[in-house]
Amino acid sequence: MSFDHLMPAQDIVEKSGRVAVLMGGTSAEREVSLTSGRFVLEALIDAGVDAFKVDIQQNKLQQLIELKADRVFNILHGRGGEDGEIQAILEVLNIPYTGSGVKACAVTMDKLMTKRLLLGCGLSTPAFMEIKSKKDCEKVLNSMQLPLIIKPVNEGSSIGMTKVTRNEQLVPAYELASQYGTVMAEQWIVGKEFTVSWLDKTILPFCKIETPHDFYDYDAKYQASDTAYIFPCGLDEVQQEILRQLVLEIIDICDLRHWGRADFMMNSEGEFLVIDVNTIPGMTDHSLVPMAAKQAGLNFQQLVLKLLELTLEVETQHV
Repeated sequence: MSFDHLMPAQDIVEKSGRVAVLMGGTSAEREVSLTSGRFVLEALIDAGVDAFKVDIQQNKLQQLIELKADRVFNILHGRGGEDGEIQAILEVLNIPYTGSGVKACAVTMDKLMTKRLLLGCGLSTPAFMEIKSKKDCEKVLNSMQLPLIIKPVNEGSSIGMTKVTRNEQLVPAYELASQYGTVMAEQWIVGKEFTVSWLDKTILPFCKIETPHDFYDYDAKYQASDTAYIFPCGLDEVQQEILRQLVLEIIDICDLRHWGRADFMMNSEGEFLVIDVNTIPGMTDHSLVPMAAKQAGLNFQQLVLKLLELTLEVETQHV
């Protein structure tokens, strides 16, 4: 795997101008975003980029209108930053930004919409149901087998998620998840967990994730020291090619650009099931995209500069 097509760092620095790093925000993932933003900002400044921090608040429209920047590095996680809202404002203001566009972000932030879209295109995903009320919990138990994973539809970082193994756990799990909006139940899959990151048109090395937790939850992602990130992932060449083609399909179907990550479970039959699609993955010291990029020979600073370089291509396309 080669990144020989990287633009020289000095060229990126000179052409990028003033760069606003959007971070924080008002979603449940605010703290993760602030951490990601700090790592990104430090890397950009160390490279010589004229970059500055913008902590997005409730008055985000006014903040962006007053933004004196040539482009944006968007590292906002969750609602308000990853769901197309910020992207739409930046499009109107004609400010180039990192990551996918309005449509792709709006679709993939909504787990139900993502699953329906991918299913409609023939991709496999675990069985699921939307839960609109406590009464729906009974319908779920009549229609799906335990165990289940209960999720907020529009949150990331495993926030508000609960594994349900007994009937009486379902309503409390629904109540927890409903604090974050729409809720879904998903069939629990016993198998191996893989995550696949991409940068521009390059699929990065696959990662197998192992955790002693019930699932890859918030603590396992950002705080625990016992989560294992395994490279190489242990898949044979045929399995890797199947997974690679699946990721390319997801990128095409969802109209994704620049970078992202897709999460999969491989069930006991060896079938890959799509779990989630992420358009603005974490960029902390525990994050998966930087790990995968490192396996491909790209350090953190090169990774953020490459993402910045991709905004130069977008700007050229708009001219």
